[in-house]
Amino acid sequence: MLFFLKLIELIMKRINLIILCALAGTTFFSCGNKEEKQTAESGADTVQTEEQTAVDSVNLPAPFATKSTEKRPDVEGWKDNQMPKAPEGFVVTKYADKLDNPRWTYEAPNGDVFVAESATKKSADRITILRDVNKDGVPEMREIFIEKLKQPLGMLVLKNYFYIANTDGITRYPYKAGDTKITGKGEEILELPAGGYNNHWTRNLLPNADGSKIYVSVGSGSNVAEHGMDNEKRRANILEINPDGTGEKIFASGLRNPVGMDWAPGTNVLYTAVNERDELGDELVPDYLTSVKEGGFYGWPYSYFGQHPDPRMKGEGKELVAKAIVPDVPLGSHTASLGLAFYDKNKFPAKYHSGAFVGQHGSWNRSKISGYKVVFVPFKNGKPSGKPEDFLTGFVESEDKVYGRPVGVTVLNDGSMLVNDDEGKTIWRVSAK
Repeated sequence: MLFFLKLIELIMKRINLIILCALAGTTFFSCGNKEEKQTAESGADTVQTEEQTAVDSVNLPAPFATKSTEKRPDVEGWKDNQMPKAPEGFVVTKYADKLDNPRWTYEAPNGDVFVAESATKKSADRITILRDVNKDGVPEMREIFIEKLKQPLGMLVLKNYFYIANTDGITRYPYKAGDTKITGKGEEILELPAGGYNNHWTRNLLPNADGSKIYVSVGSGSNVAEHGMDNEKRRANILEINPDGTGEKIFASGLRNPVGMDWAPGTNVLYTAVNERDELGDELVPDYLTSVKEGGFYGWPYSYFGQHPDPRMKGEGKELVAKAIVPDVPLGSHTASLGLAFYDKNKFPAKYHSGAFVGQHGSWNRSKISGYKVVFVPFKNGKPSGKPEDFLTGFVESEDKVYGRPVGVTVLNDGSMLVNDDEGKTIWRVSAK
């Protein structure tokens, strides 16, 4: 008798789920078979997958529920003795300042720190080398490593080469540990589509564990394919290549602007931070942190946060929408989540071990600003285990003024962390007391 009562209860739950999916305008395939719980109250969806239960639920209003708003706070810069704020138990210091839009940082195996100084307009187009000779957390040496580049971002030392990801391609140069300047001739190993919507000119690089593959992030050329899909070839993707540039394939697609990439510690799982689309309203669409499956499709431009169709695509791409993967961790709408680094050292308190730090560059398409901070996402057993929490704050003075904008995040071999504040012209160092 108990068995039949349980069976009836299960059937009624499934019927209710089908009804809710219909009310929300969502297919049963995406709502039921993906095991999403959705409600349709006031035109909104509340989505929570089984894998996300310990992490977060995300409330998605209807598209255009609020007006698309442009709000760009002025960047004031930092005053004397002023700096961002970290939680109790941490110390924030100035690692380097008076840089020209220091958007990204890379630490070479020998401890040299390289900074890509590049921007959308009036780009310095150079890489600067910083060397902390006495290991006191302040670099004594600072020199131009290479200049006259094309909006560089990603950097990589692999075997006897220094790789640079310009907006239009990847070039590698002969390199040996300790070099303070590039003197040899470069070899372009891969051409890439240059530029892109807003700040989507950035190209990042990440090797796999044995250095046999390199992963390349390429953002979209538009907000939501308004120039046609022919303009999006090899874009909104993470590409995979061999170290010599051959063997290119699309590793994952539908990722609007997947700048930050890193490997979850103790796993071979690739993660990325994705900057999502604009002009659907204040709370659409959430940026996100997600694991990346080989061959996976993540929605752009046809759908968002899984299988929610973008109305501007007018029903196109239904087959792709049906298989769009729900990302792991929502990071807030219009936060411009770009930087990503897992904490794979042991100097920070135990709660931060193996977790992810995400640099949020800050909103422009929201009536109240969002982002402008670094958040932390805890991980356990290689998977997200809690909601994002504020880690480095204090960048915002008011709704109309900010001191700087964090973007790149780099965990150093000494266990400290660098945060690139590109418009604040500063790199901040965060260390444990």
